[in-house]
Amino acid sequence: MITAVDHIALAAPLGSEELLRAYYVDALGLVEVPGPALHAARGGCWFSDDDGRVRLHLGIETPYRASAKAHPGLRVQAIDSLAARLEAFDALVVWDDTLPGHRRFYSQDPVGNRLEFLQPGRGGTAGQ
Repeated sequence: MITAVDHIALAAPLGSEELLRAYYVDALGLVEVPGPALHAARGGCWFSDDDGRVRLHLGIETPYRASAKAHPGLRVQAIDSLAARLEAFDALVVWDDTLPGHRRFYSQDPVGNRLEFLQPGRGGTAGQ
């Protein structure tokens, strides 16, 4: 039986590791964690929260094509602060109020992967 999601894997283009680090570490506040040697030799980056509960693996894919629809949904706290932080890093923030009982927005990492950030609570967009 499935008991949890171990990690989410996203693709990235060759040579994008520094862009990924700037976004996932500096903008989102995750930490980079070492992957197994076999994976490290292929390039890419692995990120986690401080507790290891949220793990994102970005692997190199050639040819690369960003996912326009498929995306991870990441539950957050202080969603307005996170949106402001991403905007300060010039990341796209698009609020969406179509999920009852949640506040959420979509963004993209610097290589075009779509990400959803949501916080349970009252629905609606920023400033409500």
